[in-house]
Amino acid sequence: MIAITGAAGLIGSALVWHCNRQGRSDLLLVDALGRSDKFRNLAGLDFSDYLEREEWESRLESGALPGLEAVVHLGACSNTTERDGSWLMRNNFGSSRLAAGYCLARGIRLIYASSAATYGDGRQGYDDALEGMARLRPLNKYAFSKHAFDLWAWRSGALATITGLKYFNVFGPNEYHKGDMRSLVVKAWEQIQADGCVRLFQSNTPAYADGEQQRDFLYVKDAVAMTAWFLEHPEAAGIYNLGSGTARSWNDLVGAIFAALGRPARIEYIPMPASLQAAYQNHTCAELGRLRRAGCGIAARPLEAAVEDYVRNYLAPGAWLQPSDPG
Repeated sequence: MIAITGAAGLIGSALVWHCNRQGRSDLLLVDALGRSDKFRNLAGLDFSDYLEREEWESRLESGALPGLEAVVHLGACSNTTERDGSWLMRNNFGSSRLAAGYCLARGIRLIYASSAATYGDGRQGYDDALEGMARLRPLNKYAFSKHAFDLWAWRSGALATITGLKYFNVFGPNEYHKGDMRSLVVKAWEQIQADGCVRLFQSNTPAYADGEQQRDFLYVKDAVAMTAWFLEHPEAAGIYNLGSGTARSWNDLVGAIFAALGRPARIEYIPMPASLQAAYQNHTCAELGRLRRAGCGIAARPLEAAVEDYVRNYLAPGAWLQPSDPG
């Protein structure tokens, strides 16, 4: 059985979808549903069991989780503007260390979610070589909590057998519940439906024109295909970037949304809030050399194709991922 934490989230629910498409439903799902609508992300998907996060952690501590062959630990607070650093460390660092201790003691495969946010302002580049990790300087508390666990896994020797995945800007179906952390694709879709115009932040530096700040955008269907590859290749331990390997601008992304709708682009540039400027990443791009050398040849689909699939097959009809959906 495979345990997936954060199973009702964007990447987690898409991984359940991917496993179902591969004929697997022997899945133990873990999340904290609370009063949110995240349950919709799991409706229609097949799995064997479900645990709330508190029960999961209790069973990790007591050793009462028989039959696990692998754990994909995606559960975390992914809010990059969260200000409670203590809570982030308990939720992101502490829970990850608990899962790692359980798996390492029993020879269970562990794959966990890190983040491209750990690279900070990018001055140290985006190379996922372990030797450069200590030089990284995260820009917010969320990124620090992720980076702290990467460092612990490296310095403790755990990365000899477990795998961390630095996801870049993942977007796609099943992110409706994420509030302000939803991708620009969803926010732009809503703005277009409301008034036909998309608002982007003005640049905060002369190095980039308005809307030309760049990100490495990765469609969630491609992200989970890459993640599942690591389940099949336990020899690929360590930390790896997961992205497209191509930096595209916000203008490109918005242009693809309008194109998917068959409408001319209308963009308005608004001032960037002062609270974001010091921690804003103007450029990210995944270095994929280690991923390719490990043997993973899965390529991300072009941005325009990903946006078209998302807009036409999910946002427009208000749909969620289902096992019958194409990859």
